Amino acid sequence: MSRVLSERGHSVAGIDSDLFSESTYGPEPAAIPAQRKDVRDIERADLEGFDAVIHLAALSNDPLGDLNPELTFDINHRATVKLAELAKQAGVQRFIFSSSCSYYGAGGDGFLGEDAPFNPVTPYGTSKVFSERDVRLLADDSFSPTFMRNATAYGVSPRLRFDLVLNNLVAWAVTKGTVYMKSDGMAWRPIVHIEDISRAMAAVLEAPRETIHNEVFNVGRTEDNYLIRDLAEIVRDTVPGSMVEFAAGNNADSRTYRVNCDKYAQTFPEVPLIWDARKGARELYEAYLRVGLSLDDFEGPRYNRIAKLRTLLAAGRVDEDLRWIPARDKEVRLAAV
Repeated sequence: MSRVLSERGHSVAGIDSDLFSESTYGPEPAAIPAQRKDVRDIERADLEGFDAVIHLAALSNDPLGDLNPELTFDINHRATVKLAELAKQAGVQRFIFSSSCSYYGAGGDGFLGEDAPFNPVTPYGTSKVFSERDVRLLADDSFSPTFMRNATAYGVSPRLRFDLVLNNLVAWAVTKGTVYMKSDGMAWRPIVHIEDISRAMAAVLEAPRETIHNEVFNVGRTEDNYLIRDLAEIVRDTVPGSMVEFAAGNNADSRTYRVNCDKYAQTFPEVPLIWDARKGARELYEAYLRVGLSLDDFEGPRYNRIAKLRTLLAAGRVDEDLRWIPARDKEVRLAAV
């Protein structure tokens, strides 16, 4: 996202807890001004002088959310509302919130627009519902929040995540020759490339205020809703010699939803979303080959988010609230150097 925004002429600065700073995939991204700080600890002074905040920080998937549900609500909900309040106090005019189509949860087979009822089935999805509800109340003549309900992300990036469905299936195919399905594959899932998410955020950032004030957008393309087993077949067709394999005792996934993303396309025709699953699977396949991706890499603590957090906890580098323990972390970093 920092690359996309910088290329469009914006001055970008970052704040991040850096829990996954050791999980960079490929070369380090171009540096931007940044500070290492937990979203729960941000102060008004950190936000003064900025025109907009794009809020991405969260325990960002369902397994992480299940690790400690109360911590999920602390970071994903309460810290989000606090950040929005501080941004408003600091004179920030726009607050773009990275929400999720997990908002819809057990949504069934019908297409869901932005006015569809919420039905989350995980702490992560529920945290997004609560955050949207409470930040929406802060909107006024000087503060414009916008809520971006992203489809499931995929694609190559410097902090590539292997727990996301298309990224994961391609990784299995490349490292083991099997497109490994842990569910029955009959759940619906909308997907969107991380570059398209970034382009959509930029579109909102640059739009007239009346277009985006307190609005909600499903981020993706309506045609990019897939059954998980259909994504598996796309991956099989992309990775030579691979085959689809279902895990023993595979079960249905209660998270199933199809979303209608026409509102975004109609509102921002000048910034269309351009990726699809086949193009994305090819990009991932070629990227994995370039670095010689191994099974241990993507299933182990190097790139697996929950495995990384458990490693940091076991090493005493972070506490149970997922805050860095300065003395211990400094000791480990010095040893690594």
